[in-house]
Amino acid sequence: MFYYLCHFESIWGPFRLFKYVTFRGIFALITALLWGLWIGPKIFAWLHRKNMKDIVRDAATIGQLANLHASKQNVPTMGGLAIVSGVLFSSLLWLKFNVYCLGTLCVGLAFACIGMIDDGLKLKHKNTKGISSIWKWLIQGVTTFVLLYYLISTPYVSDKITPIYVTFIKMPVWVFVPASILFLFWFLVISGTSNALNLTDGIDGLAIGCTLTVSLTYAVFAYVTGHANLSHYLHLPYLTGVEELSVLCFAIVGAGLSFLWFNAYPAEIFMGDTGSLALGGWIGCIALMTHQAFTLILVGFVFFLEALSVILQVGSFKIFKKRCFKMTPLHHHFELMQIHESKIIVRFWIISLLCGLLGLITLKLR
Repeated sequence: MFYYLCHFESIWGPFRLFKYVTFRGIFALITALLWGLWIGPKIFAWLHRKNMKDIVRDAATIGQLANLHASKQNVPTMGGLAIVSGVLFSSLLWLKFNVYCLGTLCVGLAFACIGMIDDGLKLKHKNTKGISSIWKWLIQGVTTFVLLYYLISTPYVSDKITPIYVTFIKMPVWVFVPASILFLFWFLVISGTSNALNLTDGIDGLAIGCTLTVSLTYAVFAYVTGHANLSHYLHLPYLTGVEELSVLCFAIVGAGLSFLWFNAYPAEIFMGDTGSLALGGWIGCIALMTHQAFTLILVGFVFFLEALSVILQVGSFKIFKKRCFKMTPLHHHFELMQIHESKIIVRFWIISLLCGLLGLITLKLR
């Protein structure tokens, strides 16, 4: 909304600042941060009153981990409502809306609704089952299909988003991708990222801390991809309008920081599936729209590692009847190794930061 003030720079010169992505990005971060610090306690108090307390599995299910997580019994969940509201509020103020921004925001909002249903069912039935995996993947698939159809139906966008790029390679590895394969690729990236982030959200501040570094990295990717000179210099595909996604990334960072204020160990609130699915959906969309989907494996390495640990554990037990880890996702394995929760969190944050920096280096390695 504030972007349009730049049209009145003839009335007051400083209005021209509102056309700059960097200017609006910083204020999007500040706005989302302040909004979260203001609205967060109100939402959390409401969740307390409604007795929306996180469901912690008992010792019969998770063994020793139940004792380690005993203090989390009375912590409310669905705190992701504060994150989503912060991102949406800040975006409405600072984004110059286009198909990329609208599509990404709608996906995150749809995924947040899936998460709310999931959290609601867990609370209603007092167990950790929630919505079935089939329904979750089905709704995510329909959301991805609608997004892709919307983008392909937009004339000046369709030929820009269909090629598939791979990290370290200047030219697209596949230009004329069949619609069915393109949908499958987008679905795997968006849903995979969303569910991987959901798996990472298991101890206080871990998921949101890693989300901050990933979002900041993709803010840079979005900015250079939407900048004609920088994208040409770095041999990146130039997509006009994608630079606005960097403003959205900054809004995610601001909302994430405000949530971390309350979610840092020991957590006063959990984001629940409401927050983790939405954040993963946003990150997956931004990675695809900036043609940095494969780089997400490096930048979001912590998310990838957490998801991979679950896949390996399930596969190993089904094939060899043996477990690779004490427990998955991976952070629980380290908890059962008697490493303190706060130390695991900070170490994973450090890994996420290093991976983000390595991801930025790939811009020069082409």
